[in-house]
Amino acid sequence: MPALEGVQVLELAQTPIAALCSMILGDFGADILKIDSPAGAGVFAPSVAEAVYHPIHRNKRNMALNLRSDEGRSIFLALAEKADVVIDGFRPGVMQRLGIDYKTLSNLNQRIICCSISGFGQDGPYEQLPGHDINYISIGGALGLLGKSDGPPSIPLNWIADWAGGVMHATIGILLALMARERSGRGQYVDISMTDGVVALLGAIAPDFFRSGLIPKRGEMVLSGSYPYYNVYETRDGTYISIGCLEPVFWQNLCRELGREDFAAHGFTNEHMNKKAEGKEWAEISSFLTSAFLTKTSDEWIELLGHKNIPITKVYELDEVFSDAQIRHRNMVVEVDHPEAGKVKQIGIAIKLSDTPGEIRSLSPRPGEHTRKVLQDLGYSDEEIGVLREGKVIG
Repeated sequence: MPALEGVQVLELAQTPIAALCSMILGDFGADILKIDSPAGAGVFAPSVAEAVYHPIHRNKRNMALNLRSDEGRSIFLALAEKADVVIDGFRPGVMQRLGIDYKTLSNLNQRIICCSISGFGQDGPYEQLPGHDINYISIGGALGLLGKSDGPPSIPLNWIADWAGGVMHATIGILLALMARERSGRGQYVDISMTDGVVALLGAIAPDFFRSGLIPKRGEMVLSGSYPYYNVYETRDGTYISIGCLEPVFWQNLCRELGREDFAAHGFTNEHMNKKAEGKEWAEISSFLTSAFLTKTSDEWIELLGHKNIPITKVYELDEVFSDAQIRHRNMVVEVDHPEAGKVKQIGIAIKLSDTPGEIRSLSPRPGEHTRKVLQDLGYSDEEIGVLREGKVIG
């Protein structure tokens, strides 16, 4: 039996953040009903043609419902009476204005868990400010730490605030609330701020600041490429390799293989965590490695050093990622049959459970594909459904 079989989830996403959170729950058996507006699913929604390739809507049913109408609100409340989880990605206050906030829903269903994912959280001076990943990682302190010391911050893809700060924390929060409900019998409200999530990810950097007041500088920390034993190097064919020799044994192995055992004493120490690599010795080591790695291609270096107990990997382009033997062995690329599109490739499921593994049961549904069936299950007749469709309550 899937880990979350029987868990009923209502998704009000609008953005991919809430949608990816519910996708993870759906991969492990939760019944996800994605509710979109009859007018469309938002600016970030993929087209119908590309949706089957988009993983965030897999393992879901789709209903088109106008929540701004009295009839639409009544339908949603009827669904919420039987639901376990509601996930929304609206700006704070929207759920209350729609009349479907946690207070309202918990009066109908004391077991319900409501999770709201927003940029700054449901309270505080920034709660109503608009934003995106770049804004949240700016205020959360991550952006200022990324990039080279002699240049501007390097903007990452939206993995830090959106995916890690939002999606992962929301998923964990919902699962914690489900576990707590097993003991208390009551649901609760899960308030996820993507900015909070970014700050939480500073857990490895903040302790030194709290202890000493030392402010780490962009590009001057050991884990941001300041030191030659933990860095990225260009190779002869214009591609790159990454070296991660933090432990002494790894660094000693690399120095020996490159014929420079005299460098072995210049490895990682705790003092390097937030201290820039300075001095003639570090400059010499960096210069040597930069020149040495330019003498062979990335593939040649992997062939030469990859089995010498040295953390070395090629910096992949996307096509290389999905053809890599380890990635494919771990089923992080899967093919799923679709009745119209044929075999469709999808990102696999990262969480591997031995007894209750996740599964891709279905690909993205068409907008409103399951509206009629959902209403029929609520007891609506075909005639009543027709009236709702004519009134644009449903789509």
